[in-house]
Amino acid sequence: MSATYKNWRLETDTDQVLWLYFDKQGASVNTLDRNTMEEFSQIVDELSIDKAHVGVIIASGKKKGFIAGADISEFNKFKDINEAIEVLKRGQDIFAKLEKLTIPVVAMIDGPCVGGGMELALACHYRVVEESSQTRLGLPEVKLGIHPGWGGSVRLPKLIGAPQGLNLILSGHTVSGKAAAKLGIADVSVPRRHLVQAAKFYALQKPAPHKATFLQSLTNTKPIRYLLAMYLRRELSAKARPEHYPSPFEVLSNWERFGVEGPVPYDREARTCGKLFFSDTSQNLVRVFFLQQHLKSLAKGTQFDGKHVHVIGAGTMGGDIAAWCAAQGFTVTLQDREPKFIAPAIKRAYATLKDKFKEPYLIQQAMDRLSPDVQGYGIAKADLIIEAIFEDLKTKQDLFKKLETEAKPSAILATNTSSIPLDEINTVMQNPERLVGIHFFNPVAKMQLVEVVKGQRTDPVIVEKAISFVRKIDHLPLPVKSSPGFLVNRILMPYLLEAVAILDEGVPKTAIDKAMLQFGMPMGPITLADTVGLDVCLSVAKHLGQYYPSTVIPKALTDLVELKKLGRKTGKGFYVYKNGHQVRPNENYDKPLTDISDRLVLCMLNEAFACLREEVVADGDLLDAGMIFGTGFAPFRGGPIHYAKAQGIHELFQQFVKQQQAKGGKAAPVKEWELTEA
Repeated sequence: MSATYKNWRLETDTDQVLWLYFDKQGASVNTLDRNTMEEFSQIVDELSIDKAHVGVIIASGKKKGFIAGADISEFNKFKDINEAIEVLKRGQDIFAKLEKLTIPVVAMIDGPCVGGGMELALACHYRVVEESSQTRLGLPEVKLGIHPGWGGSVRLPKLIGAPQGLNLILSGHTVSGKAAAKLGIADVSVPRRHLVQAAKFYALQKPAPHKATFLQSLTNTKPIRYLLAMYLRRELSAKARPEHYPSPFEVLSNWERFGVEGPVPYDREARTCGKLFFSDTSQNLVRVFFLQQHLKSLAKGTQFDGKHVHVIGAGTMGGDIAAWCAAQGFTVTLQDREPKFIAPAIKRAYATLKDKFKEPYLIQQAMDRLSPDVQGYGIAKADLIIEAIFEDLKTKQDLFKKLETEAKPSAILATNTSSIPLDEINTVMQNPERLVGIHFFNPVAKMQLVEVVKGQRTDPVIVEKAISFVRKIDHLPLPVKSSPGFLVNRILMPYLLEAVAILDEGVPKTAIDKAMLQFGMPMGPITLADTVGLDVCLSVAKHLGQYYPSTVIPKALTDLVELKKLGRKTGKGFYVYKNGHQVRPNENYDKPLTDISDRLVLCMLNEAFACLREEVVADGDLLDAGMIFGTGFAPFRGGPIHYAKAQGIHELFQQFVKQQQAKGGKAAPVKEWELTEA
């Protein structure tokens, strides 16, 4: 095999094992596109007649990762459905040739192996994986509104049985190297130092490849498929609506009807996947993917090189920020007034770290990086100090005035305030340019978005370093201007207040929640208010009301707070909660739910366009990203501004004007919705 390739490097070792390194030209991460796949096809053809080698090991030529799936930028290049199906069938043919090779082929996987990369690995005879949680295997295509198209939805259920295989495909979840071996996806998982040795063992010794057990194989037979599909469809419908997210339902239908044997399942996979590329859901979810990549790219300027983070305030937010920073490798000191306030945070931190790492030694290492610090000794050593105390302007001012004198001059001073403008906090500081906002959302471990807030006097270099820090803790930074409520709370709070106002008008809470669930929100607004805490909602609403006089606080909200019925945390709010579970009453409502969802979405859009007008964020794309990753705004709709564009901005604005006119004297003044960006 003397040919040379742009994206693949071939090396033969002393045991006559061919090492096939995937090293995509001009890219930091390996992804599969038409060029790399055609080169790979040529290599597979050569291997089919090769007599010089005893085995093949496919590995990554990059420093990190195996193969991060297909090149998503190519998704928008298909002319039509037929071309998409043709490309998918071509990929299936290449992997079928790989699978049929008589020479043993081992996928040596270290790092992410997802999507098309996973489908390539499934077509190999053996999979040897690095065991840590840094190595992730899975088929997450449903998160892009499509499903596996190169044979993955057939090979994975066939390899490990339908329940486990379909669970991974329908959810889009990935698993660690160790979990992959336990499931049977991988033949073995080993520490990185043993990876080469293990891969060569399989290439040279050729043990029997992993196959499904008899019971696992039974789950793919026709009678079982019918029964299992009914159960899985019911479970799936409880989490997603087929009109919003059709791809997992297509996977399930294909498997139920055609199983995993013969050519028909592959043909069906290619055809349904090809159609899904052109669905609105897929187009919008691909857009969301690129919005996420854009947020990640914001940290490529100035670097944050600090090692020590000091967090002041060990409440739910402060304690969870400290735990997450420790999980990401930082030395963390956590300060509060007394040890009794810090102890619960340390206990929660252990639970967070246990959930993240699984392996005891990794949990212990992270816990060792987190230290209680009642006296605040960490202030003088920290590279970043994050304030996460209660929302009171005077208290925050006093704290930062003190921190300025105790922290080292190079330390970044950050506030986690959710609504107080930085230019009010920094008025007492000698160097107000040092203060930046780093606003997390609850729960910290699950909510990726972090608003990085710039005051009028904040040093731009400090903002860049804060953005870099957010990426280093594996979160998504959203640069926002310091204004009351910033972006997410500014848009979210009028939406929640409008929902409660509708409740005040006599509309059942279950109808309000159902309307927004049908729109595609992950949680209804009444349930969301209960979850956030009605006292928190009221506090933020009152604070925003100081700056936005049109803010109207519904009586139902103030009444419940006065009665100490604060939502889920007290067991009673708008709903009743028993053992942490919501009790949903039977409430009748016979009017169109779209009347409710239209009113609430228009309210949200009005505030979104106000934020663009006031330049709270730089453009509509950043606003969409903030609302999707900060509130869960229906991802399949592409974000509020994208949704408004798709529906017609002028038409929606006119609808909103009529809605406001119907309110009479209660309505706030309306300003035109404009999109001035290019």
